[in-house]
Amino acid sequence: MNNTLVILKRELGAYFATPVAYVFIVIFLLLMGVFAFYLGGFYERNQADLDAFFQWHPWLYLFLIPALCMRLWAEERKTGTIELLMTLPVSLTEAVLGKFLAAWCFTAIALMLTFPIWITVNYLGDPDNGVIVAAYLGSLIMAGAFLAIGSCISALTKNQVIAFVVSVVVCFCFILSASRWCSTSSPAGCPRWCSTPSATSASSPNSRPSARGSSTCAVSSIS
Repeated sequence: MNNTLVILKRELGAYFATPVAYVFIVIFLLLMGVFAFYLGGFYERNQADLDAFFQWHPWLYLFLIPALCMRLWAEERKTGTIELLMTLPVSLTEAVLGKFLAAWCFTAIALMLTFPIWITVNYLGDPDNGVIVAAYLGSLIMAGAFLAIGSCISALTKNQVIAFVVSVVVCFCFILSASRWCSTSSPAGCPRWCSTPSATSASSPNSRPSARGSSTCAVSSIS
């Protein structure tokens, strides 16, 4: 366990030792704001929830997460440092877990920095914060799943570009398999219980059509 923590600290420090971490976070936050407030129609919906924010997470993760983890193992194999890593008193499980947790913690930091959007929706209305917390947790778990896929692909090749492209394709197949289009267009293929791509939607089933003050509405309309 101590070896895992050492690798975690080393990898996490390596992210912030270069401008890559800061560029990633800035792009992540800018795209989150654009998707939530402009493409998601946050104000036009007149609804105090973060559905317009969370419904874009799978598509944003589709490109940013593979870009984040494509170097985890591909760079080690390309530079030959993986041989040095394997000679250290560190098991393969500890090395894999340490690198994965470092990338996951970095993603969690970027996700936590979106808290101004949460503050905005609480200032404008009275949302169900329990649902929003659950949606944040679901988004973090989904990011972890994408990281696991990207780490696996990165370990199979020395080329970071190939690792990125293959990871995007594999993650896209998983998103597509859970999409509404797949469940309606392929009756003999995907199951009908597939949900929409926004697996981390912040709206409950009862939060859509009710007016302000309704007892069945999970979130209140923006005042």
